[in-house]
Amino acid sequence: MLPSPKPSDLDANTEAFPRLTSTQIDRIRPLGHIRSVQSGETLYKPNDSAVPFFVVLSGQMQVFRPTLDGERLVITHEAGCFTGEMTMIAGQRSWVHGRVTLSGQFLELSGDAMLGLVARDAELSEILMRAFILRRLLLIREGYGNVVVMGSRHSAQTLQLREFFSRNGHPYTYIDLDTDRSARELLDRFEVKASEVPVVICHGKVLRRPSIQTVADCLGFNVSIDNTNVRDLIIVGAGPAGLAAAVYAASEGLNVLVIETQSPGGQAGSSSKIENYLGFPTGVSGMELATRATTQAQKFGAKMLIARSVTRLRGDNRPYQVVLDTGEFLATKAIIIATGAQYNRPKLENLAKFEGNGIYYAATCIESQWCGGEEIAVAGGGNSAGQAAVFLSQTAHRVHLLVRGGELSGTMSRYLIQRLTENPNIELHFNTEIVALEGESALERIAWRDRNTGEISTHNIQHIFLMTGAAPRTEWLRGCVTLDDKGFILTGRDLESAGPQGSSTWPLTRPPQMLETSLPGVFAVGDARSGNVKRVASAVGEGAISVRMVHRALVEL
Repeated sequence: MLPSPKPSDLDANTEAFPRLTSTQIDRIRPLGHIRSVQSGETLYKPNDSAVPFFVVLSGQMQVFRPTLDGERLVITHEAGCFTGEMTMIAGQRSWVHGRVTLSGQFLELSGDAMLGLVARDAELSEILMRAFILRRLLLIREGYGNVVVMGSRHSAQTLQLREFFSRNGHPYTYIDLDTDRSARELLDRFEVKASEVPVVICHGKVLRRPSIQTVADCLGFNVSIDNTNVRDLIIVGAGPAGLAAAVYAASEGLNVLVIETQSPGGQAGSSSKIENYLGFPTGVSGMELATRATTQAQKFGAKMLIARSVTRLRGDNRPYQVVLDTGEFLATKAIIIATGAQYNRPKLENLAKFEGNGIYYAATCIESQWCGGEEIAVAGGGNSAGQAAVFLSQTAHRVHLLVRGGELSGTMSRYLIQRLTENPNIELHFNTEIVALEGESALERIAWRDRNTGEISTHNIQHIFLMTGAAPRTEWLRGCVTLDDKGFILTGRDLESAGPQGSSTWPLTRPPQMLETSLPGVFAVGDARSGNVKRVASAVGEGAISVRMVHRALVEL
């Protein structure tokens, strides 16, 4: 006998669970086949890949999620309802259990057929995409999911894992070992030692101090990726520029693969609110923008390879090959490099010791929870630092914004400067730099110096956000394409101005296109490109423009 599940916490009357009309269902019929189902029949279970898409014609089914104490009901689907959520669009493994509870007939479509439907039927595309997105948001809100993270706020790896799940939009349950009384019971249940945290429980497996790559593999993030294909285009990096390129390339019929080391969104993905991006007058969080763009790219058929890094580019012959950190080779006719930049790490003693444990490079909701009522600091003079200071001031008692320069007008948008100066919880310190970090197991104090007077002062600050300058993520390209003296990628006419270093490596009679690197058919966009404009809109624009250039390069093959 099947165990009686606990009731669902989800409201079936929400837009997340609409009923299709008979006319709409008739438009779906040619893409699938009718399947007679029997009560008690399992349609899919957790960890299954290539899960079909079902429309209930008659009968009934229920969706359950596994928990440590059995099963819990997520939703009941009746006639006119359909299954699926974002894992179906992404081609990832299921983490729920679908079971028939009343015999009847279901319309079954393969995942590819469902994506084809989304691509060609505008009305059904809107219904399905809205439902899938809302279902994922509901699952996150209710804490549903197939993952439990057990960790400590004083662990940098715990923070990294939580941000990975959050920025990839994957629901998880977090157990804080510092405060949860039941933590010891859970640790004992799985025979986990304190030295082995953080722990991730995934599909019944207990992963001790897992890497991001191990977690992604366990969740089946990349099961739908065929490494034997020669693709039209590989995009390295899923920031705004890379995601824009993916949307336009996939929508124009190219076979596209996006490779991302951590999570979609890049630096912009960690922004609490972007208010100067076209079309969002009230602002949009970086994570929301990245999630929407990722869904849009996958809707058009772009594939995503998550938690993998490119270590080398083989550009001697075409098709080119990118070499992954796993040692795998992926072949492609063209490449767009959108690896972005990372904040500079100041040369401070103990910096590595406190990273993720008092030192942070992103200001998300996770970090803000730790700053409630406390005195904190943000170092930097750009828009990212300003956005972080304004966001963190909502929970922190006081935010010290430390700026090396003497003013902000040359590095920060006017609207942010106004908010900073008018916010009573934010204190600006110009001509100021951090000189020391102190603490035992976690950051306890910082010292900064007034660059005008040389005076050093010490402050009991346990959380500091470093957003100072940016260095391109281009180390893997040295010797492959021409870089400037700071490591940014030279493109187009800038290759000529590089002198012999750039012009001598260009092999074709035609000049390089505007965003083309010294390697034909390889393009650079966004913050990794020399001469880039550090704005999200600019990155998106470059990503879109680069696809037109890719088409031209493909014609040459």
